Amino acid sequence: MAIITLTTDFGYKDHFVGAVKGAILNNLPDARIVDISHAISPFNIQECAYILKNAYTSFPKGSVHIVGVDSEISPENQHIVVLVDGHYFISANTGVISLITSEIKPEKVVEIQLPNVQVDAFPEQHIFVPVACHIARGGKLEVIGRPFHELRELREFEPRVINEGKTISGNVIYIDNYGNVVTNIQKNLFEAYRNGRNYEIIARTTKIKEVHQSYNGIINFSLDRVQRKGPGDALALFNSAGYIELAIYKSDLNTVGGASTLLGLNYRDTVTINFQ
Repeated sequence: MAIITLTTDFGYKDHFVGAVKGAILNNLPDARIVDISHAISPFNIQECAYILKNAYTSFPKGSVHIVGVDSEISPENQHIVVLVDGHYFISANTGVISLITSEIKPEKVVEIQLPNVQVDAFPEQHIFVPVACHIARGGKLEVIGRPFHELRELREFEPRVINEGKTISGNVIYIDNYGNVVTNIQKNLFEAYRNGRNYEIIARTTKIKEVHQSYNGIINFSLDRVQRKGPGDALALFNSAGYIELAIYKSDLNTVGGASTLLGLNYRDTVTINFQ
């Protein structure tokens, strides 16, 4: 039996998560349901896309992923299924699959066309669940939809290379639970333009001249403790998803603050890399 995952901005206060899970079990009693996240910021497609991209590869091929963020249908927000990298994504055509489809070409994309379905404000339960269960049973996409060729892309994920290749201008696309700030600048782009040059990462008034491979990469363990950098110091690293991330070592967003608050960075703010 295929795994069905859920990624939404529902939170846990309301009935929505439980209702979706109940509807899946009503359709498919032995379904394996996995929550990726229900704490996406309301209607934040970019945040959802980042989390989804970095979670789906841990699941087996053939998994079905229901994405419940900004899912209300309209002429400009069609309901679709995207088969890409061996996984099925059921969502509205918001661009939420952009981070995946920008690197891997989809095998199939269909617009969902279910007969006798009442359009309402809860498509995750009344449309996405029946489609997910159909796929999980081995059903064909052609039965529940027609070919679709207008897959939306989110240009906000793309950093700009300017100043004759001497500067990469990126943006904050995600702030995690620790207050760490993820930019849209990927390691492969950084290395392609670095060419062995020194560089400086500029985020508002903060300047960082080294990117580490891990959080504790900021610590020089050959120095005495009083001479080392450590908790409270700003750093940059290539995170596990391959993006440049800015962090405060061993910070706590709920007490002393994290990179987002201490560096004054918010979603979409600019982060620049200058090569020297």
